[in-house]
Amino acid sequence: MALRARPDRSGPPAPEPADPPAPTALTAEEENPTWAFTERHTWSRGERRRLPDLRVAALTPPVIAIRWGALAVGFALASADVADGDTRIIAFGAVILAYAVFRTLRPIRYEQGPGTVWGVLAELALCVFVVCATGYWESPFVFSLMTAVIAAGFARGFTFAINAALGAAAAVAIPYLATASEGEDALRRSAQWAFLLLLVAMVAGYARRIFTESERQQSLALDRLGRLTEANELLESLHRVAQSLPASLDLEDVLDGTMIRLRDLMDFDSAALLLLDETDATWVTARRDGVKVPRPLPTHRLPPPLRRAMGVTSGVNEPNLLESGGPGLSPSAGSGIYAALRARGALIGLISVERTKEDTFAARDLELLNRFVEPAALAVDNARWFNRLRTVGADEERTRIARDLHDRIGQSLAYLAFELDRIVRAADKGDEVRESLDNLRNDVRGVIGEVRDTLYDLRTDVTEVQDMTTTLKQFLERVSERSGLRVTLRTEERGRLPLLQEREVWRITKEAVANVERHARASQLAITWRCDGQRAELVVSDDGVGLGKGQPARLDSYGIIGMRERAASIGARLDFDTNPGGGTAVRVWLEPD
Repeated sequence: MALRARPDRSGPPAPEPADPPAPTALTAEEENPTWAFTERHTWSRGERRRLPDLRVAALTPPVIAIRWGALAVGFALASADVADGDTRIIAFGAVILAYAVFRTLRPIRYEQGPGTVWGVLAELALCVFVVCATGYWESPFVFSLMTAVIAAGFARGFTFAINAALGAAAAVAIPYLATASEGEDALRRSAQWAFLLLLVAMVAGYARRIFTESERQQSLALDRLGRLTEANELLESLHRVAQSLPASLDLEDVLDGTMIRLRDLMDFDSAALLLLDETDATWVTARRDGVKVPRPLPTHRLPPPLRRAMGVTSGVNEPNLLESGGPGLSPSAGSGIYAALRARGALIGLISVERTKEDTFAARDLELLNRFVEPAALAVDNARWFNRLRTVGADEERTRIARDLHDRIGQSLAYLAFELDRIVRAADKGDEVRESLDNLRNDVRGVIGEVRDTLYDLRTDVTEVQDMTTTLKQFLERVSERSGLRVTLRTEERGRLPLLQEREVWRITKEAVANVERHARASQLAITWRCDGQRAELVVSDDGVGLGKGQPARLDSYGIIGMRERAASIGARLDFDTNPGGGTAVRVWLEPD
């Protein structure tokens, strides 16, 4: 045997076909989305309402800085009293200092709920108490009131801050005016501080509004960006599905590919693909994963979610199958999404995707399934029609197989029958038959080998996991062993054709090699296979007797007719040439339109 694989990869790699651009149009309302994405986190409605308050927490450092600045001014103003040993100033100064340390370590949390309001009011009350206890508007710690008003503005905005400023001003001014000896000066001073606190409240409220508005715009931008990213991923996934599902017209391959692509798109605990049997209107489980389904299944025995999916154009999402809407296809399913497969306006199948936990499928999962079922239904329907057409041509294929068996095995069996009759007659005459029986045993072994090779060749095919090069190597090794031909294989494979096209090229190859074995009386056989994923060329050449002039490929030959039909079915060209030194070259090449 002289089988030699010579991959030639010196040429530049074939360019990858560019994917067509996917549309990015969104159908959801962007201004008030149901869900939003920020760094792959899905915000609930409650979280979105709290988002501005959570963002205001970023203003905590400025509040701490202002508090310590006001405290520093207060201690500077109180330095003379402290030097004189005023115990009241020292005591309340220690209180306000301790509170500043506490709020530095445990800042007020700006969020929804009464906790923030009570924290701000407690600080405001403490500052009012300290100011009233140390001289009212003449207190060295009066600037601490500004810190409390700023915190109120940052926490709840204009209204709350103004109310806090007015309340603090009133709480200090009323007792101050009641005890002051100079009424006009006390009134003017109270008015000045009240006006100052109101200005601080307005500035703090406006600062909160600006900050929260900027954060809202940023959140909305991230929300839109997240939705665009999610839509892009969705369309990219569906584009891959649309490219891969129709790659084969074999129904089994399509069903296997559908389940594989479904697993790529989403996680599930159980899934099933049911097809409608039009002969008795029952549902047959074509594929399942993680669930046992009785077969066949009448329509009235389908789970309620699947029956609902039959009557709507979009999918059905059941967040809690255990309480309402269930049960699902799997008895242990807690939630599920279901969709119908429709093609040519008719219902042809159902898809069930389920998980054991409740409320686990989001709107994105249902949208993925709705987009997925369209190409899946088309691929399944095409495969079913192709199976029907293939059944129509089954008689011709059986005739071809019968002819193969007749040419390779039928004659050998007939010879064995004649030889056995001869041995029986010789034994009846008393002749020695031992040598003839030994020869017959060897002939039977040879026929068994021929049957084994024929059946193996019929089962050999190109698949998703076995490419053309691997299939050719295995096949030509058997050809070399049984025929004695010196076989040479040259391959240059940088990509693969769609599975349907590769299978037809492979069957043309088998027919061409079979013709060399049976009719060419050749001693050498050369196979060349080149493919870059878009273009392909196959050449089967021998050094046999050739076709002879005026006999281009014997057009009345059944094998040649079948080869031409196969080439035409995939848009390939087929030529038969006579080699200059003798023999025939069969050339098949396929180019993109």
